[in-house]
Amino acid sequence: MTHPELHAPNPNALPTPNSQGRGELAKATFRIWRGNAEQGGFKDYPTEVSEGMVVLDAVHSIQADQASDLAVRWNCKAGKCGSCSAEIDGKPRLMCMTRLDTLDLSKPITVEPIKAFPLIKDLVTDVSWNYRVKQRIKPFKPRTPDAPDGTWRMQQREVDRVQEFRKCIECYLCQDVCHILRDHDLHDGFAGPRFLLYNAALEMHPLDTEDRLADLKDADGIGYCNITRCCTRVCPEHITITENAIIPLKERVVDRFYDPLTRFLRVFK
Repeated sequence: MTHPELHAPNPNALPTPNSQGRGELAKATFRIWRGNAEQGGFKDYPTEVSEGMVVLDAVHSIQADQASDLAVRWNCKAGKCGSCSAEIDGKPRLMCMTRLDTLDLSKPITVEPIKAFPLIKDLVTDVSWNYRVKQRIKPFKPRTPDAPDGTWRMQQREVDRVQEFRKCIECYLCQDVCHILRDHDLHDGFAGPRFLLYNAALEMHPLDTEDRLADLKDADGIGYCNITRCCTRVCPEHITITENAIIPLKERVVDRFYDPLTRFLRVFK
């Protein structure tokens, strides 16, 4: 017996290539934010889409055919430069990695700039604050080589621990979704998950000898983080930011500055 529901068409499916290898075209509407920090609003752009397209493809098509002045930041189109961050249907994502067949094309697809940073124009925001935060973090300071040939010895598990953190592409989606920056605008007192992760990559490196705990407590405001895991959920590189980076750093800060036994023992040191 045939079950009709097993053969129902996928409402999100895009047209497949025809016998000549060319994709048949369908229409979709993209509701894109247009404007600057002073004024703006959403504008609808009906455009043709086909199988294999991502949101950035559609934005480029609109830019080429309907809105030549549409401002959008992008570079590699391969999910590695972190340039094309945006909010798609209300979710922080990379435009180049968001396939159209994962979206509901029966209604307008909203594309708007990330919210945690000042808007410049259309889909482009000023993320320069992040560069200033990174500059103030104490750099890597290696210990003295411990081998006769002037090299170091370390355990493989110590190397593996920090290797995950190096996958960050600085798309700042974690910064965008963090409510401390996004909703409370505490940029002056909180570095954000991206730079807590950067601190972890340095602090947990088996060769590093620098001490950044006081800066994490004060300038970087690690105490503001209340472990909602929103940064981990939006990371396109699937870095476990919360559990593997932020929580271990918070534990180190608590041990140093708030644990009464540790503070008592330091008196004798």
